[in-house]
Amino acid sequence: MIQFPTVPQVDDEPASEPPIDYARPIVIVINGIHAKSGGGVTYLKKMLPLLVERNDIKVHLFLHASQLETFYPFSDRALVTTFKFSLNPIKSLFWEQFNLPLIARAMGADVVYSPANFGPIFARNHVSLLRNAVSVIRLTGNVKIGMYWVMIWFATTVTFFSSARVIAVSKYASRTLTYGTPRFLKTKLSIIHHGVTHGKQDEAPPERSSNLLLAVSDIYVQKNYINLIKAMAIILKKHPELELKIVGRKIDKNYTQSIEQLVQEYGLSEQVKLLGYVLHDDVMELYRKCRIFIFPSLIETFGNPLVEAMVAGAPIACSNTSAMPEIVREAGFMFDPLSPDAISDAVSKLHMSDDLRVELSRKAIERAKNFTWEKCADSTAKVLMSAASDIDRRPGKF
Repeated sequence: MIQFPTVPQVDDEPASEPPIDYARPIVIVINGIHAKSGGGVTYLKKMLPLLVERNDIKVHLFLHASQLETFYPFSDRALVTTFKFSLNPIKSLFWEQFNLPLIARAMGADVVYSPANFGPIFARNHVSLLRNAVSVIRLTGNVKIGMYWVMIWFATTVTFFSSARVIAVSKYASRTLTYGTPRFLKTKLSIIHHGVTHGKQDEAPPERSSNLLLAVSDIYVQKNYINLIKAMAIILKKHPELELKIVGRKIDKNYTQSIEQLVQEYGLSEQVKLLGYVLHDDVMELYRKCRIFIFPSLIETFGNPLVEAMVAGAPIACSNTSAMPEIVREAGFMFDPLSPDAISDAVSKLHMSDDLRVELSRKAIERAKNFTWEKCADSTAKVLMSAASDIDRRPGKF
């Protein structure tokens, strides 16, 4: 229900809202309608079971009906509500901005959490998650895709200013997605790294392939696979025994076609394979077996494949840009992603040095201990509860 303001006190001081009753759990609505694929889906699938097990919060997950199959099955304690609304971008935006806040308020939600760059700006105590790098705009030559990222940039900006709290997935995300805002606005910003699923500690070290190079991520222009293919053409002249497998859905069809054409042009169809979508357990097995994991991305706010590779102890060669140095630190061999020669040199040095691969594998496993979903869920819950404690007097909030 919508709560109407109370009558002012005799001294004309404005009446405060009733304090939140901490004897009951904080009611949180998670706006999951933007989690369609990739990291967004992984994040919610890992976080939801941990959040719903807490006694200090009560979580409702809002999804579009079309997402039900993606997230099924759910934790026994999960409260999931699905909605049917038009997926037309304009109508979908209208539903999120106006219908969702009213529904959440009617359910008694203290906080609405959107684990996406943007969400319902009119929602009471809205918390958003900065996870998509809008600087991708400068990489795309496609007008339609460029306009999409311009809209994401605008929505991110508006959401940042209107949110009660904001979570960034890395220091890099916090720097690049807050647009030089005043220091007092940044006080509502928290940096919380994503987690990774850790295997059993008593698992035996894997026997790594002598020739397998691995790259993992859905295919977009910012993943920089064109330069990786050019680097492979150089690498294979020195080390013809090597092969590269690229795991990830072919999201950007035009960019995927450019990659496939380049592979044919260089005559690498036997040494370079685009595997498309691969089940998560099978991807983890590839991490455990690969000789070198290569992450040539130009722009990342976090880089989930990096932490997955680290937990598997894969020797890592990765870009020295955006969030990669922050996430990997000393557990990876860095290169300039714009230089095929630099990529080739890094991979060749790792391939030829058993000692370096063993050292990086050890450092990767140790570094991965800093990233757990339990830590991520606990820190996120604290931010959400902090938002619930706010007395939000801003006009226009439902």
